[in-house]
Amino acid sequence: MSRTKSALLGALVLLAGASGTAVAAAPAAPAGIAAIPCTVDYKVQNQWDTGFTAAVTVTNNSAAKTSWAVKWAYAGNQKVTSGWNAKISQSGTAVTAANETYNGTLATGGSVSFGFNASYSGTNALPTSFTLDGVTCNVDDGSGGGGGGGGSDPSGRVDNPYAGAKVYVNPEWSAKAAAETGGSLISNQPTGVWLDRIAAINGASGSMGLRAHLDAALAQKGSGEEVVQLVVYDLPGRDCAALASNGELGPTEIDKYKTQFIDPIAAILADSKYASLRIVTTIEIDSLPNLVTNTGSRATATPQCDTMLANGNYVKGVGYALAKLGAIPNVYNYLDAGHHGWIGWDDNFAPSATLFKQAATSEGATVDDVAGFITNTANYSALKENNFTINDTVNGTSVRQSKWVDWNRYVDELSFAQAFRNQLVSVGFNSGIGMLIDTSRNGWGGTARPTGPGATTSVDTYVDGGRYDRRIHVGNWCNQAGAGLGERPQASPATGIDAYVWMKPPGESDGSSSAIANDEGKGFDRMCDPTYTGNPRNNNSMSGALPNAPLSGHWFSAQFQQLMTNAYPPL
Repeated sequence: MSRTKSALLGALVLLAGASGTAVAAAPAAPAGIAAIPCTVDYKVQNQWDTGFTAAVTVTNNSAAKTSWAVKWAYAGNQKVTSGWNAKISQSGTAVTAANETYNGTLATGGSVSFGFNASYSGTNALPTSFTLDGVTCNVDDGSGGGGGGGGSDPSGRVDNPYAGAKVYVNPEWSAKAAAETGGSLISNQPTGVWLDRIAAINGASGSMGLRAHLDAALAQKGSGEEVVQLVVYDLPGRDCAALASNGELGPTEIDKYKTQFIDPIAAILADSKYASLRIVTTIEIDSLPNLVTNTGSRATATPQCDTMLANGNYVKGVGYALAKLGAIPNVYNYLDAGHHGWIGWDDNFAPSATLFKQAATSEGATVDDVAGFITNTANYSALKENNFTINDTVNGTSVRQSKWVDWNRYVDELSFAQAFRNQLVSVGFNSGIGMLIDTSRNGWGGTARPTGPGATTSVDTYVDGGRYDRRIHVGNWCNQAGAGLGERPQASPATGIDAYVWMKPPGESDGSSSAIANDEGKGFDRMCDPTYTGNPRNNNSMSGALPNAPLSGHWFSAQFQQLMTNAYPPL
């Protein structure tokens, strides 16, 4: 979501995108006019010889609904075999997708997303017409009424850069994924491009540089809209509480960060050649939350984090990045906001939002330079825990008192992201901000996935028996055993959420299981060692890490295979 909201632009027409996507393309129309009753974005996310996976996002521009049904017909022999987030039925070529009990509400201007797997042979032609409750979508109904969230402000920014857009598939990651057994099932998914050191801007160790990725995105774009996802990640004294992702810059090298890292990135992104791309920048993973939780008198404090709090270079660096990149009209800055198992506690929740506001108004930045926030980046927190809620009690004991929840106010990422968005608005961020949730590794499917609540013997048996997140402790973060791919990337999946994304490319290691000499500035963190018995940040629990892991960012085949095996929704 962007700085301002305006009505949906003009009459939408359906067209076939270059990557098998039926997208809504909007020509200009007078401000305040939104005559399209509904739009449907139908994406073929992955396709093989006998089948495909599709994602569908429906936006309602008419009166609010308490239930809905989307219909379309195929021209070929496509048959839906399984689906998620909708009840999907098929009669001949006609398909109906109706709401589940939990997502029937569809507000005016609201969107809902669902997906499915299907079989086919021959040609997988895209549907040419969609209806929502009997009304044809993507066509001007002549009413001239309504409102919407798909418009743009005078700078050309849109409320949600992911809406109606394809997302860049990194060919380097895609090739590695496709080379794995079964990897072609997901190798066409969009993932983040990590700029984690100065050398990555021009391409390190023979890999693609930033310009090469942007050029490839233009080639993928075709005539529709295209999002490119970048992770901007090289702060001075980076990751003061996690050695595996320490960076190349020392705690005091703020000027080098500005002139040799941010400035060159900004110069490339500002090139008019790339003005037609929607560039999403994820700003400095894990930095600011460390200043809240790992400093001062807390048991989790580290000297490195105390140093970064004292010298202010995290705040200055983030502010500078937001200001420089936010000045580029087609760049959308999303600031990292940790995850529910980090800042979901009362002591961390409000102070984090206040600190983010401080950073977003430093070094020339303003809140207008922030399109939104991202949670769970490169982490494992479950998207939605369905078998228990924070309000449950067992034998008179609150779920909050369980060892797993440990007095947190949130049990999953979706509830946290939606609540934290409200907190951010309350401290002065724009009401149009949207949230991203990284679902690349939080599916927790497979044989260990619970099918219902745990036993009510105690609050711990209830929570532990029912939770999808199978980590030993919510503070464990490195190459977690048992993890699976989560929800596939999709736009506007829930209220306040701009997209589910795979910002961390599945199969790229979080850190090495043992010390490995390198020239990338990456240290060894015992949290990546499967024999490690922990520290105060994970309540002195076992690390839960996979063995034989390479350096952070390097390909980890065993992890990739595990993620596919435990994917939820299943592949």
